[in-house]
Amino acid sequence: MKNTNLKNCFDLSGKVAVITGGSGLLGKKHAEAIAEFGGNPVILDINKENAREVSNHIEKKYKVKSLGLHVDITNKEDISSALEKILAVFNNVHILINNAANDPKVKSEANEKPWSRFEVFPYEIWKQDIEVGLTGAFYCSQVFGSYMASNREGVILNVASDLGVIAPDQRIYKKEGVLEENQNVKPVTYSVIKSGLIGLTRYLATYWADSGIRVNSISPGGVFNDHPAEFVSKLTNLIPLKRMAHIDEYKGAVVFLVSNASSYMTGANLVIDGGRTCW
Repeated sequence: MKNTNLKNCFDLSGKVAVITGGSGLLGKKHAEAIAEFGGNPVILDINKENAREVSNHIEKKYKVKSLGLHVDITNKEDISSALEKILAVFNNVHILINNAANDPKVKSEANEKPWSRFEVFPYEIWKQDIEVGLTGAFYCSQVFGSYMASNREGVILNVASDLGVIAPDQRIYKKEGVLEENQNVKPVTYSVIKSGLIGLTRYLATYWADSGIRVNSISPGGVFNDHPAEFVSKLTNLIPLKRMAHIDEYKGAVVFLVSNASSYMTGANLVIDGGRTCW
């Protein structure tokens, strides 16, 4: 960015943005943010109907062209096929947002040993979570990143988490009167995947620095989504701003990181957590 009108730096008109897990809670909001600034969101999701529903919502509300595709991001051939479909419609790809992840719930059935505890954490769940959250980002970066690098223009944004920077505080999940070995915990895969995405960010930022590709990550804190009051109280006591994030509060950061407004920023992890990682 040099001698450019600041408002124009945030403009995404004509930019095609691929968003994995695009029909999820935050994926949909990333798509809205792109569309609000004139870009064309491409929604990739394992659920075809949900992907199309979000793309239709985007087109109606923001009057920009959008595309919803069923894609299994753990299958590289599926991703390559998606690239061909996107190029047939838009003739280019400018932005990749690696957002997809499994969403492990910290709970178990009554009288059931919690599967989430590290000592008994199932390998199959480990494998599935890693394949979606980390291998999927690896494959998508290979396919879409390589295409953008060949054009010498593009941005990759990896959606990490504050729990990729700090460890989960398992105390916020504890239930009174329950034995330690029966307490639910945040699964190990969440931290491993989010930490891995930050590492992938730094690797690709330096790897493709000479190819016109910028790569950054964002580490959001928890978004309020009708969580139990007890959990919210415990969590917000760890946050200087004393609340969880609103669902729309990451939109501005996403636009900043994928637009020319962040043109001198690469290899960075933007933490937006209400100050939690300060303590």
